[in-house]
Amino acid sequence: MSRHLRSGERIVGAETLHGGITADVRRVTVSTPRGDTRHLVLRSFVDAHRVQYAADWLGRESGALALLTETGVSAPELVAVDPTATHCEYPSLLMTHLAGRTVLRDEGLEARVPLLARQLVAIHAVRPAELPRTYTTLTTADTVVVPEGADPAVWATAIDVIREPAPPYEGRFLHRDFQPGNVLFDVSDDPSAPPTHPAPPSLPTPPAPSAGVRISGVIDWAGASWGPADLDVAHCSTTLALLHGPAWGLRFTAAYEEAGGVLAAATGERRYWQVRDALAASEEVQPVARAWREAGRAELTDRVVAERLDAYVAALLDALG
Repeated sequence: MSRHLRSGERIVGAETLHGGITADVRRVTVSTPRGDTRHLVLRSFVDAHRVQYAADWLGRESGALALLTETGVSAPELVAVDPTATHCEYPSLLMTHLAGRTVLRDEGLEARVPLLARQLVAIHAVRPAELPRTYTTLTTADTVVVPEGADPAVWATAIDVIREPAPPYEGRFLHRDFQPGNVLFDVSDDPSAPPTHPAPPSLPTPPAPSAGVRISGVIDWAGASWGPADLDVAHCSTTLALLHGPAWGLRFTAAYEEAGGVLAAATGERRYWQVRDALAASEEVQPVARAWREAGRAELTDRVVAERLDAYVAALLDALG
């Protein structure tokens, strides 16, 4: 890291940042010759299972960060990358630190959803000169984990949806893990305020965002790829459904279109992407729920998250036929 600092700078401290599930993240404090400090962020893939994919992920992320410097999408700036652990103990990426914090609580969600939708529309508007790699999906009909107590017939219907070939799509630049945990907000309210539980959305038009809330940046671009906008929308929808309740997952799709985003015209095509991402979440309920509890959402037990996923899958089939 010291090799990539500016002249006269030195590392004076570091702290672990919590909340992620794929990498160890540290905020590094750097002193400058002027006597002040600045921060960098070091992401390292240390888990033995994930290290085998680290070179690909870090290649995608470093390429995305370089691309985004020329766009209106706020993202960290790339400082250095060591995808094969030649210089670091683990495959790592060093980048600038963005102001802001993730916001996972229910309070204020009505204002954040349209902001998330507009941000995702802006990401999908990026037109790279060289296309990134095509998206990947690891979930198959045979790897889906049906939640305990779920209706077997409902889940069998959902699993049959992803047995079909992927529908054709118009390619877009994808984040591939766009969800509240990877979006930083510059908020003026008290971060220690306890979470509240707003009523599910019912109006077709989202409220105007609060003047005290704005997105300051988007992080974790390791999955950056080329594919259908529906897939990014589906992923954020699933996360919102598990974090805040199934109605919010359905609401995000509408918010994306209200923000100018374009999704598949055919209902069957939309259903494929939405159901595919929801079923993918079935394999990650425990680590995701654990990360959210560590971030302050103590009520999100494995059981609660699994029940929300079950309800969301049923709601998708009802809404999309």
